[in-house]
Amino acid sequence: MNEMTPLAAPQRARKPDWIRVKAPTSVGFAETKQLMRRLNLATVCEEAACPNIGECWTKKHATVMILGDTCTRACAFCNVKTGMPRKVDPLEPEHVAVAAAEMGLQHIVITSVDRDDLPDGGASQFVKVIQALRRNTPSTTIEILTPDFRNKAQAAVESIVEARPDVYNHNLETVPRLYPTIRPGARYYASLRLLESVKRHDPSIFTKSGVMLGLGEERLEIHQVMDDMRSADIDFLTMGQYLQPTPRHAKVAEFVTPKAFDAYAAIARAKGFLLVASSPLTRSSYHAGDDFARLRDARAAKLAAARPQEVRA
Repeated sequence: MNEMTPLAAPQRARKPDWIRVKAPTSVGFAETKQLMRRLNLATVCEEAACPNIGECWTKKHATVMILGDTCTRACAFCNVKTGMPRKVDPLEPEHVAVAAAEMGLQHIVITSVDRDDLPDGGASQFVKVIQALRRNTPSTTIEILTPDFRNKAQAAVESIVEARPDVYNHNLETVPRLYPTIRPGARYYASLRLLESVKRHDPSIFTKSGVMLGLGEERLEIHQVMDDMRSADIDFLTMGQYLQPTPRHAKVAEFVTPKAFDAYAAIARAKGFLLVASSPLTRSSYHAGDDFARLRDARAAKLAAARPQEVRA
């Protein structure tokens, strides 16, 4: 068995040691939870049962999930509840800005449920949140993680890019072959085109995307996804282990070893990504602030290396 070989996972397998995390008990965790409830904000940390919630909330880092807590889709990997969402909360943008200020965030990640019921897919709420953050916490850098805005992507991307987030993230989630069972409401190439269009409209905005491993994908399929992402000029790739939230969700096909994640990361860097985060516990917004600083440094270094050397007199 080589370093790229995953470990087979029997049904409802016990998580390996490298996946287990401690239950959250800190004062900081409790304070973050109280703040979210007071401002009537949902978080993907809770709704998606993120394994890193204890660590992040202890540090007063939380990923706010706008447009409510109910999704109009039912992806096989996702723990967010599905149904008919409530009306969009007009106070939500200001509440997000208040949360960012009270937590003292230097970098904030904003995501959302899918809202196929809305004419713009919820794009205008992303714009309002970005604008509220710029007014209230102008030094906070902003990363957004959007849905695919099915059949509305062009107008949605144009409006959001005009609001100028610092990072635009949209996850491909898995390889094209698994879309019909894992992400049936989405289309792989539509997601790629969305990210490509962000760069086309504003090359200065960093683009980011992620995939889950352990759903039954093949190694060469992951390599192809990397190539597709680079063709779309995506700057930052995240890779993490898929964990089955409940027995009714897609099963874990394998637990990918930390060495295999490291090997994937080396391949991704060789393919030209500015930054790669790859480990079993990596999630889209895990250590996002630190990663953003590295992303800026990586771009600056790349631009410096590309400049022709000055000819000395």
